[in-house]
Amino acid sequence: MTEGVKLDDLEFSRQELWYAIHTKPRQEDFAEANLRNLGLPTFNPKLKERKLIRGVRQDVIKPLFPSYIFCKFRCRDFLRAVKYARGVRDIVRAGDIPIPVGEEIIAVIRQRMRGGYVVIEPPKFNPGDKVVVEDGPLRGFVGIFERETKDSERVVILLNTIKYQARVVMEREHLKKL
Repeated sequence: MTEGVKLDDLEFSRQELWYAIHTKPRQEDFAEANLRNLGLPTFNPKLKERKLIRGVRQDVIKPLFPSYIFCKFRCRDFLRAVKYARGVRDIVRAGDIPIPVGEEIIAVIRQRMRGGYVVIEPPKFNPGDKVVVEDGPLRGFVGIFERETKDSERVVILLNTIKYQARVVMEREHLKKL
C-alpha cells in the first residue's frame, strides 16, 4: 500500500461503491459476465452509431469506454475476487488504492441512454456556419451550412471550390464545424 496506508483503514473500503474496471482488450462483456457471477452489479455502457459500411448505412454497437466497465462492490470484501475475475486486467487505482467512481457519473451516463444504448446527439449547425466534409467522396471540402432537410439526418451545404459553387445534400454526420 502507498506509504503505509492499508485499504482496510480507509473508510470507503467498507462502502459499496462503483469502480472502473480495466478489462482485457475486447473482453468487456466476458468480464462483466464473470463479475455478475460473483453477484456484483455491473454497468457496461454501449454506444450505437450509424455508419456507412461498404455503401450501406448500418447500426454499429461498441463499448462507450473500450476496455473499461463499471462494477459496484465493497473493496474490503471483493477486491481480490474482482481483480482476478476472468477478463479483468485490473481495477483503476492511484498507486495501490482503487479510485471510486461517483454515483453521479454513473447516473449521468444512464441519463444519456435510449433503448439500452448511450445516445450521442448529432452536431447542431446554424445557417452560415463554416463546415468541413469529413467522410465520403467530398472529404476535405469546405462549405457553408445552409439548412436541414425534412429528414433531419440530412443537411444542405454550399460548397465553394476554385471554379464554382454547388449546393450539396448530405448526411449531417459527415460534417464538422470549423
